[in-house]
Amino acid sequence: MAPETGRRRGWFRFFVATLFAAAAVAGQISSGTNNTTAAVAVNVGVIVDMDRADFAGQVWLSCVEMAVSEFYGSHPNYTTRVVITARDSRRDDVVQAAASALDLIKNVQVQAILGPDTSMQANFLIPLGEKAHVPIVSFSATSPTLASIGSPYFFRATQNDSTQVNAVAAIFKAFGWRQAVPIYVDDAFGQGIIPSLVDSLEAVDARIPYRSAISPSATDDQIGEELYKLMTMQTRVFIVHVSPDLGPRLFVKAKEVGMMSAGYVWIITDGLTVFLPSFHPSVLRSMQGVLGVKPHVPQTQAVLNFTTRWRRKFQRDHPYGLRAYDATWALAMAVEKAGAATYFSFESDKTKKYMVGVSRNGQNLASALLGTSFRGLFGGFALEADGQLRASAYEVVNVNGNADRVVGYWTPPPAGELTTRSSSKVASQLGTVIWPGDPGAVPKGFEIPMSGKKLRIGVPVKPGFREFVSVSTDPETNETTVTGYCMDVFEAVVKTLPYALPFEYVPFAKPNGESNGSYNDLVNQVFLGVSC
Repeated sequence: MAPETGRRRGWFRFFVATLFAAAAVAGQISSGTNNTTAAVAVNVGVIVDMDRADFAGQVWLSCVEMAVSEFYGSHPNYTTRVVITARDSRRDDVVQAAASALDLIKNVQVQAILGPDTSMQANFLIPLGEKAHVPIVSFSATSPTLASIGSPYFFRATQNDSTQVNAVAAIFKAFGWRQAVPIYVDDAFGQGIIPSLVDSLEAVDARIPYRSAISPSATDDQIGEELYKLMTMQTRVFIVHVSPDLGPRLFVKAKEVGMMSAGYVWIITDGLTVFLPSFHPSVLRSMQGVLGVKPHVPQTQAVLNFTTRWRRKFQRDHPYGLRAYDATWALAMAVEKAGAATYFSFESDKTKKYMVGVSRNGQNLASALLGTSFRGLFGGFALEADGQLRASAYEVVNVNGNADRVVGYWTPPPAGELTTRSSSKVASQLGTVIWPGDPGAVPKGFEIPMSGKKLRIGVPVKPGFREFVSVSTDPETNETTVTGYCMDVFEAVVKTLPYALPFEYVPFAKPNGESNGSYNDLVNQVFLGVSC
C-alpha cells in the first residue's frame, strides 16, 4: 500500500472511530427532559468493501454513521438507539460477505444488516437473513433478479435496474434508433438487467441483435478483441452496464480502437454514471459524447446542507452516498416503531437445523420498514409491498469536457400507464447533445461494415418500359448499370430505414446480356435460392 493511501485510510478509520464514540456519548446525554429511561441499544450490521479503489465502501460507511448521529440528534427522546457494527466484505467475494453476515447475526446478534455492495453478495445474504428473520437492507444491489427471490426480509433502498432501462428506452424513442448492443459485465449485476432491457427496447420497436458479455477479470487485450468484433457489425449504439472499475478501461480501449468517433452512440447506466465525478480526467477524455442515466437528486436545502457538512469533514465529494444515508434513516425509524412491540433479542434454534438463532422482533421490524416513509436526501422514500423502493425520476446526462451535464429528465409513468406512453416525455425535454467525434450530427445508429453481406436483388431484363426498369452495360468497362423509377423508389425507402441495408442489383440475364427468362422464371430462381 502506498504511504499516501495508508495515511488516508488511517485517518478515515480514526474519524469513524471518533464518530462512533461521539454517537455513543450523544445517545446517553439527556435532552433536557425528565425522561431518565435508558434507550434500548439495537445492533445493526454494515457490510461494505473497505478496500475499493473508488472508496465507495468508505463513503457508504461514513454516510451510515452520519445518518445515525444526525437521526438521534433530531430525535433525542426516542427509546431505541441503533448501534453500528461494520464488517469488510472484500469486493466480489461472496463467501466473505456471507461469513461476515453469519458472524454479525450469530455473535453480535444484529437485528438488521445494511449492505452488501453487490447483487451477487446480496443473493447469498438474503436466504441467511430470511432464516434468522434479520432484514437485509441494500442501498447498492440493483439487479432485478433479487426481486424475484420474493423474500419478506429483503429491502432494496435503491432503484431496481428494471426502472432505469425505461429511461434508456425513452432515449431510443426520442432519436429513432432501432438496434442496440448491450455491453455488460458477465456476473449477476450485469446479467440481471438484460431481460428488463430487452422488454423495454421492444416496447419502443428496438431490438438487440447481439449481446456482448465481458468477464469481470477481462484483460485490456480481451476487451479490445470484443470491441473489434463489434466494429464488424452494423449496429453503432451500445448500452454499457458494467462496474465502475471495468468501465474506465472499456472506454479507454474504445477510444484507442476508434470507436469514440462520429457515428457511434454510447449510453451508460447509473452503475457508471454516478461515478463520473470520481473518474480521472484522462478517462473522461475518452468518454466525450457519452450519454448516461442516473437517479435525479432534488437540490433541496437538506441536500445542500449535507453536502456542506460532508465536504467539511472529508474534503471530497459524495456522488453515491445519499442512498446509504436514507436507508439508515429509514431503518432507525423502523427500529423505533418495532421497539414498542418487544425487546430486540434472539431465540436459539432448538432444532439445530441452522447455525443461527431467530430474531424475536424480526417480523415486526420488517413490517415497520414497509410502513416507513419520509422525505430523504434522495427525495421521497417509500417501499412497495415487495420491499422495492418506489420508482423515481432519472436524469439524462451528457459527458462534455471534464464533467457531465444534464440534458433531460425521465419520469416514471403513473400506476398502470404503459412505458411507451411516458417515454415520449424525454423527446421534448432533451437539450443539445454533444456526440462522439461529431458534436453537431445525431448518429443514425448503424453503419455498413466493410465486411458486411449484401442483399442481392434480381432485376428483369426485357425491352420496353425502360422508364421503370432499365439495364445497360458499358461496352468499354463492361460495367452494368440499373436505373429507373422502380430503383428510385426502392432506394428512397432504403434511406429511411433505421438500420443499414447493403444491397446490389443483379440483372437476370444471359452472358451476352439478353433476358434469361420471364418474371415467373426470375421469381422461381429467388424461391430456389439460385444466384442470378
